[in-house]
Amino acid sequence: MNSWNHALSAARKWGGRPDDYIEIEEFIDSSKKILGDVRHRSLYHHTEGVWLCQRLFGRTLQVGHKQVPVRLIAEHHVLEDLGWLPSPADYIAGMPIKPWMSGKQSKAVPLSRLNLTGRPS
Repeated sequence: MNSWNHALSAARKWGGRPDDYIEIEEFIDSSKKILGDVRHRSLYHHTEGVWLCQRLFGRTLQVGHKQVPVRLIAEHHVLEDLGWLPSPADYIAGMPIKPWMSGKQSKAVPLSRLNLTGRPS
């Protein structure tokens, strides 16, 4: 589901207009800029992403005469996409541990790539 459809859904659920919700919905899906397939959801479609929305957008969103908790809006987005609310640990549970992740390996860059002469290469 795209951000606009999430905003439409939120407006149906809590009232107001889709424009009231679109910034939150677009933030949650903004990881599509980095990765164009469903793996983009590993960045914000989880419990920490929900709390991050609250930190960025405030505890509540003013919609008409009522306050809607931002975490509920974000949780609703994730539930619509995934059917449940995973944690970041759920995403990385199957991730292989690579040697470079421990920080004990130095990665050398060939001098030819460093352009130490200051001249264009």
